[in-house]
Amino acid sequence: MEKIKMTTPLVEMDGDEMTRILWSDIKELLLVPYIDLKTVYFDLGLPERERTRDQVTVDAAEATRQYGVAVKCATITPNAQRVEEYKLSQMWKSPNGTIRAILDGTVFRAPIMVRGISPVVKNWKKPITIARHAFGDVYKNTEYKVPGPGKAELVFTPEGGESIRQTIYDFQGPGVLQGQFNTAASISSFARSCFQFALDTKQDLWFATKDTISKQYDHTFKDIFQDIYGAEYDRAFRKAGIEYFYTLIDDAVARVIRSEGGFIWACKNYDGDVMSDMVSTAFGSLAMMTSVLVSPDGKYEYEAAHGTVTRHYYQYLEGKETSTNPIATLFAWTGALRKRGELDKIPALMDFADDLEAAAIAVIEGGAMTKDLAGLWEGEIPAVAVTSRQFLEAIRVELERRL
Repeated sequence: MEKIKMTTPLVEMDGDEMTRILWSDIKELLLVPYIDLKTVYFDLGLPERERTRDQVTVDAAEATRQYGVAVKCATITPNAQRVEEYKLSQMWKSPNGTIRAILDGTVFRAPIMVRGISPVVKNWKKPITIARHAFGDVYKNTEYKVPGPGKAELVFTPEGGESIRQTIYDFQGPGVLQGQFNTAASISSFARSCFQFALDTKQDLWFATKDTISKQYDHTFKDIFQDIYGAEYDRAFRKAGIEYFYTLIDDAVARVIRSEGGFIWACKNYDGDVMSDMVSTAFGSLAMMTSVLVSPDGKYEYEAAHGTVTRHYYQYLEGKETSTNPIATLFAWTGALRKRGELDKIPALMDFADDLEAAAIAVIEGGAMTKDLAGLWEGEIPAVAVTSRQFLEAIRVELERRL
């Protein structure tokens, strides 16, 4: 077949370790033979981030703002051990965090479902997408270990005004103290990203906080969501036949467990951190999760939800074949290609993304899969665990059949 033409490039962010190897294999076997692939390439591997003092990450995020659609490989967020291993000059920040901050985006994660691997919650028939507000709250808190008796106060000094003080607690002995924050601007961006993504995917949107207890902090989230929905999205939601639904976080958990799935669940930062792990585990594996960062002004960055698979990378360096699951990385590419095709009005590119995803799922449902999935397999056909390369080659055979 003639290669599919692209008119606008994707922003391509290469990554680290085993996922970097899979990245190259996916392009070689499943993309370049079929697409006249146009990308603006950035190497976000840790050595290049060190060489550029992390400027490459900033440049990649700015390019995403320019071109509108990006695809990102998994990257290392260095700890002390990584600093020593890679001889880093400093402990560079998470690339994902840097990109999220520049794009002012919200992360949406959803499971990839296949027949033969059942969710732990048996009534879940459709994917549940977690939208996490990745800003502020406990992740940017200020903490203090209280040594003994004393008064803890919350103090705010308006610009050009007098300080406002509230007593938090009169300590009679040792304890611990924590302060956290958020901003109306960030919450508003979170809300608009959620509403826009719900319209893009034609899914109901749920949002939950604990506003009955946190009558200022959490209630502000609830109010901002409701104000923006009423002013900007109510009519569009009704026209699309979808619903925006608010409830308390504990009620939401109960409703989610009883549901059959098929909706977006928007969560504050900590709630989203916990619930995304719960949902991914209940559906099967982080290696079977899509992840996309969406900005309020409609910029999209697709990536895998998991890390760089370090253990397999060390085996690879020893010359051993690995059975690393490439599905999440593959679906990052298909998601970005589909969105690029949608924005540029290239139906062939969108159809190709659909065909590639269908081919990958068909291979698994036909009994060939990586070892992580073989351990979860419940299908009637016996599971055959294959190497990563064999798995991608099997997908290519199925893709050729479909094309």
